[in-house]
Amino acid sequence: MSIFGRSKDTAPEPTGVDAAALTGDYTIDAAHSSLGFTARHAMVTNVKGSFAEFEGTLHLDGADPTASNASFDVRMDSITTGSAERDAHLKSSDFFDIEQYPTMTFRSTEAEALGGTSYRITGALSILGTTKPISIDLEFNGYAKDPFGNERVGFEGTGELLRSEWGLTWNAALETGGVLISDRIKLNFDLSAIKQTA
Repeated sequence: MSIFGRSKDTAPEPTGVDAAALTGDYTIDAAHSSLGFTARHAMVTNVKGSFAEFEGTLHLDGADPTASNASFDVRMDSITTGSAERDAHLKSSDFFDIEQYPTMTFRSTEAEALGGTSYRITGALSILGTTKPISIDLEFNGYAKDPFGNERVGFEGTGELLRSEWGLTWNAALETGGVLISDRIKLNFDLSAIKQTA
């Protein structure tokens, strides 16, 4: 993901950030990050959920931002929505079929700068053995060195997908019209990553 601008020659860096200093490999700090989603329920309200267990890496390249990349692996049995019954249904073969497909993965393929500290990363998302492209809009939240000497970067992100495109088609019709669960799912991310040292 490019956090340095549209090109290394013409675009300004985010205020107060030295692109060269940010260059390197990072590991997502899952204890200070979140991966969440929102689905419309019964056409009238939103149900939110998240994944408690995941890991990921980033490579940020200050000299050539387009060479930056991201990789995530999410344990599907860690899904939580605040309802044990609903979580069990989501883990079943009606939805994520976690016995056969225990992991959801994302591998970036392209990055671009949208201006300021806003960026977009596109990659391959694999669910239920189906891999399709998805784009995520990101906001670079900054760089800091924590009290333990870790160099950190932070990003917030949002995206949308149609779950049916990944084979997540279970639904139920409502007497008043419409369906129980929306096809469109909103994604949200809040990520903290720690720079790795040699």
